[in-house]
Amino acid sequence: MSKTRVYELAKELNISTKELMNYLEKELGLEIKSHMSTLDEDSIETIKEFYNSTKKKSNDNKKKIPNKNNSKVISNKNKIIKNEVKENKEIKEAKNETKKESSKEDNIKEIILSSNELKLDLLAKKLHKNQGDLIKSMFMKGIMIKPNQDLNIEIAEEIAMNFNYILTINDDEQTKPTETKQEKDILKERWEKIYSEKKDKFKDRAPVVTVMGHVDHGKTTLLDHIRKTQVADKEAGGITQSIGAYQTVYNGKKITFIDTPGHEAFTEMRARGAQSTDIVILIVAADDGVMPQTIEAYNHAKDAGVPIIVAINKVDKPNANVELTKQQLVAKLNLIPEDWGGDAITVPISAKSGMGVDDLLEMVLLVSEMQEIKCYPKGNARAIIIESKLDKFLGPVATVIVKDGILKNGDFFVAGSTFGKVRRLIDSNGKTIKQAGPSTPVQILGFDEVPSMHSILYAVNTLDEAREISSIAKEKEESKSKQKKHVKLEDFMNMMKENQKKILNIILKAGTYGEIEALKNSISKLKNSDIDIEIVHAGIGAITTSDVMLASASNAVILGFRVKADSKTLKMADKEEIQIKRYDIIFNLIDELKKALQGMLEPEEKEEITGSGKIKEVFKIKKVGNIAGIQLTDGYVSAEGRVRIYREGKLIQDVEIETLQHYKDIVKSVSAPQECGIKFVNFNDFNSGDELEFYKYIQIERTLNFNSKK
Repeated sequence: MSKTRVYELAKELNISTKELMNYLEKELGLEIKSHMSTLDEDSIETIKEFYNSTKKKSNDNKKKIPNKNNSKVISNKNKIIKNEVKENKEIKEAKNETKKESSKEDNIKEIILSSNELKLDLLAKKLHKNQGDLIKSMFMKGIMIKPNQDLNIEIAEEIAMNFNYILTINDDEQTKPTETKQEKDILKERWEKIYSEKKDKFKDRAPVVTVMGHVDHGKTTLLDHIRKTQVADKEAGGITQSIGAYQTVYNGKKITFIDTPGHEAFTEMRARGAQSTDIVILIVAADDGVMPQTIEAYNHAKDAGVPIIVAINKVDKPNANVELTKQQLVAKLNLIPEDWGGDAITVPISAKSGMGVDDLLEMVLLVSEMQEIKCYPKGNARAIIIESKLDKFLGPVATVIVKDGILKNGDFFVAGSTFGKVRRLIDSNGKTIKQAGPSTPVQILGFDEVPSMHSILYAVNTLDEAREISSIAKEKEESKSKQKKHVKLEDFMNMMKENQKKILNIILKAGTYGEIEALKNSISKLKNSDIDIEIVHAGIGAITTSDVMLASASNAVILGFRVKADSKTLKMADKEEIQIKRYDIIFNLIDELKKALQGMLEPEEKEEITGSGKIKEVFKIKKVGNIAGIQLTDGYVSAEGRVRIYREGKLIQDVEIETLQHYKDIVKSVSAPQECGIKFVNFNDFNSGDELEFYKYIQIERTLNFNSKK
């Protein structure tokens, strides 16, 4: 029996994939895992019949309105809706009054939202319902709403009333400008405010796609076919030597591509490519399989948290083995193809002939639709820098991809500690353009110096503003350069105090696969219910700059077993302050890990009874309060401890000690059988004859049980 995927059925019904998935889940109660899920013929026929029936009823209801003039029909319907809303508001107000008079007689509850939270999904959560219930409740009243739709106040109030709730809009606790801290990013805060205030004006943005993979697996050849040029033939040795960004149009929709180098010497740029993208295409040659740089590329993409589409290339070669390549994807990357019951999208292609490339682009648009990639399309631009250099003819140049707003000739901008004015914009075809919108890749001329590869470019209103903000950023960079960026094995205790995370990230490198497996097995035995160890990446061969970049992104330490690290890698690690530890004996590596994990445990707090005593007399002193005159009968009392006060065997108060005196002296402790005077914190209601128990809390170092399982 043939099967059809959800996204294919959506095409057939002429609706979006997301809309169909929502319909299947909310209306028919089907559990749909993803857009790649399959449906059999019987299910498809049932769905079509049910969907067309629902659609026909909806159309028939529209035809029943006795008015041929469309504008009048809409006007009359709007009046009905407005009257219903008005009536419901009056009902709500009446119920509000009733609630004030007697809450016991009123079952209506209250929910509070801010005006920025007026969305169907957020309202559904507050009402403890799913979105389908809310949609049905309004559909019965002739009002159509969609999943995740923005709502106006009247409609939101009416939905709430349908479920016996009163909606209150409260903007008092909305995001107010917080007191500016030195480390705060002024421009980032400005954009966060735009995002919170103008969500209703957001538009779909073309996806930014990064092509990643092992050297010579066909990344540039794929882009060459897509953009109909011969870039691969012009590259030295057929290998891409710099990041390029290009835009294409497929089925009337734009897609922006970043071509990242596959050669090991340029893995630093690959890491940056993964961090600036919306979707990653991981290209794997069917005649070569999953290689070391394939694994590195996958780990960079996974660490960036972006969806991954696997393009299995060179399927038209005689020695191609697609099934073996899929087995390697499962074994080495834990990526299970969708046709094997997993959720990893795999597309067989030939970048050279173009076979399967249309299917790949269709998958890109489908994933983009599911991710709901949005932007704010107006005003000053925000862009990601993906490459920068000093050109001997043009001066400082940067390649950027615009994420929000419009970047225009003459705009002033800030990028980290650099600033400037746009003197010229050059598109991916080398043509000068006047402006660039969201997802457009463009080269910018006009920087005062070469910008940092890790910075975001913001357009601002004036040159003075650009200069001022960049100078603040420069001061911050100088200040941060003096501080430690990343943790070391010996510093995990401090990391725990600051971040409250019991996790140790490791990048593991060894000389052979056998050594890697032995190390993984030994490290897995150190996992504990208190602390987790995450092996971000495990690879064969020398420690490289790629490992340093990945460690920087994931805040990891690099552990090498019988492998080297060249001078370039060590210099980069020193600059990024990434710790590289190398070992020749496996027991030394494991022993040092144990010590590091032990340091991550927070000490256990335990109560210790220090002594006891009895109140002999109460001294009442004006403007001071009551002082207890105490005879110690056992142990000692510490000024930093606490006291439990008992009367006739019953606890009457547990208090802190404000002051401890021995005769006229303020002291830190007094031991039995001496006498002392104590003033308690905010407590004066004690009598002579009351018994006292002195105690304090002590810190006990905890130990790990490495035999316990997570």
